[in-house]
Amino acid sequence: MTRRRFLEQTTLSAAGLWLASPSLARAGKGSPNEKLNLGMIGVAHQAAYNLNNVSSENIVALCDVDDTFLAAAAGQHPGAKTYNDFRRLLDQKDLDAVVVATPDHTHAVATVAALKSGRHVYCEKPLTRTISECRTVLETARKSKRATQIGTQIHAGANYRRVVELVQSGAIGAVGEAHVWVDATYGGKERPKETPPVPGPLHYELWLGPVSYRPYSPEYLPMSWRHWWAFGGGALGDFGCHYLDLPHWALGLRRPLSAEVLQGPPVHPESVPPWLIVLYQYPARGSQPPVKLTWYHGGKQPPPGVLSPELAGKWRSGVLFVGRKGMLLADYGRRLLLPEADFAGFVPPAPFIADSIGHHAEWVRACKTGGATTCNFDYSGPLTETVLLGNVAYRAGSKIEWDSEQLRAKNCPAATEFIEHHYRAGWQL
Repeated sequence: MTRRRFLEQTTLSAAGLWLASPSLARAGKGSPNEKLNLGMIGVAHQAAYNLNNVSSENIVALCDVDDTFLAAAAGQHPGAKTYNDFRRLLDQKDLDAVVVATPDHTHAVATVAALKSGRHVYCEKPLTRTISECRTVLETARKSKRATQIGTQIHAGANYRRVVELVQSGAIGAVGEAHVWVDATYGGKERPKETPPVPGPLHYELWLGPVSYRPYSPEYLPMSWRHWWAFGGGALGDFGCHYLDLPHWALGLRRPLSAEVLQGPPVHPESVPPWLIVLYQYPARGSQPPVKLTWYHGGKQPPPGVLSPELAGKWRSGVLFVGRKGMLLADYGRRLLLPEADFAGFVPPAPFIADSIGHHAEWVRACKTGGATTCNFDYSGPLTETVLLGNVAYRAGSKIEWDSEQLRAKNCPAATEFIEHHYRAGWQL
């Protein structure tokens, strides 16, 4: 498919018919006290965490490709109808909204189908597995005008808000450099050669969904799919939306101008890199300078000239903002102004970002009232595209000069293979 044809089809898809179920007549106009009818696409592991956080609503539909997991969830919600195929769940007429908590490779097909059916959507991070399908999800969400939220739950925490306030109030001056590192690793594997039988409770074809068929292996699921390009994006795909969220929010970043791998292991066609260092470059935004942002994972951290060995030992994962007047180091729950001696007696600004009512609660309220969420797809779409672009640069073996309007690497046609999604017959956006 040519890029022009792909973009044409995306536009036509986003302009298609939008079918709302009868229960959605009140969508965006209801009382905050009125309960939603919710469907869960995925019910185990991270999905179970999501289910627990929305269980105060009416859970009327449950879907999972594993009958054992499905039965356990149904036991907790005996009034819910059960499905193995999310497409059948979306046929249920009384659904107001759905939570998509599947592996990355089925995020897009489930989310687009749900939005087109008129449902509000909460989707786990990253929003999609490829950049092209991420853009389709974003445009579909804009067309649907439904409440959306991505599963970057740390965004709702108080610490991220205080960090953003420090940066935006000028505590460390204008920021032109940032470093983000995560002590996590996946990949470094060879494609399994053994082909044991599919376990009885598992509907393996439905688990594969849009991915080209490959024989079942316990090396893929239920917990190890992030090791493989076919299903996920490794540590960058897993944690990028959590940790890059903070500089994106604090600095008002959107899509980068480029992504370049500074260091990494040899590219494997099947398995993700156990470690990686990626440099993103962002343009100036109004009076704010351009930003160079470096990502590290797999035990890699900023060099000693940026982060002292003492701090590196205490902060195995973190975000470091480098400003003209100082630095700010943070993670999910901590923050530290540097050099500490220079900020002795520093009085932080009065809080100006309201505390969240809860990440899931924000979305539930928006579904009922038409209000906003903090990580809707307009915000989290560009964040996801940024995360995925680092993996594109790695797999293409080239710095990517990014044309975000046309979804193309201006200097590297070979990157197209890793930018666009490729689905097997019977699955589409």
